[in-house]
Amino acid sequence: MLDIGRYLVWPPVGWLETEQPRTTSFMEYRQEQWQDGPRAKDGKAMRIRQQWVPLKRISPHLRKAVVISEDDTFWKHSGFNFSTMRDALERNLKKGRLAAGGSTITQQLAKNLWFSPEKSILRKVKEAIMACRLELALDKERILELYLNVAEWGSGIYGAEAAARHYFGKSAAALTTYEAASMAAVLPAPLKRTPSSPLVRKLAARLVKRMPLY
Repeated sequence: MLDIGRYLVWPPVGWLETEQPRTTSFMEYRQEQWQDGPRAKDGKAMRIRQQWVPLKRISPHLRKAVVISEDDTFWKHSGFNFSTMRDALERNLKKGRLAAGGSTITQQLAKNLWFSPEKSILRKVKEAIMACRLELALDKERILELYLNVAEWGSGIYGAEAAARHYFGKSAAALTTYEAASMAAVLPAPLKRTPSSPLVRKLAARLVKRMPLY
């Protein structure tokens, strides 16, 4: 309980209103995975690609696509989508394990900043506390800006700017509607999906149809 309770006050979150985190717990987790893997044994270091940009320099198409696909009530909730969480809980009970998360963008940001992708009830409780604190300390635009700059979009690729340049050879500001939808469709499984894969193309096409209605 003490380990959970400390998250009510620590780590601090207010500084995120004006400053950018130099790294995240999730990035450190991926680097540890790399060091324990075969490529590190071959003497190859993991390359981290990330370039921070303000929200206004990220295509509005990408902002909309990510919100619709990841958390379509983002602008309305206070950190949690209880309907989605209930659905995820029902799926988890049917499978008998913690599989579906039902996380909002705020919860995903909390996970990226301070935790690992470990699937456990304890981690979800800590994540929920930090999500509450993020919502209290930051406005929605800043939460989305932070998320879009730290989200994983491939091996060693973090943030919309690095991802846009890697996949499309252009800035995040210049992404088209379809390119944005493709990038949003990569997010749920960034180490397994790319914008050019058949599954992502199919998901992106569906998302493009939804975007004008949002």
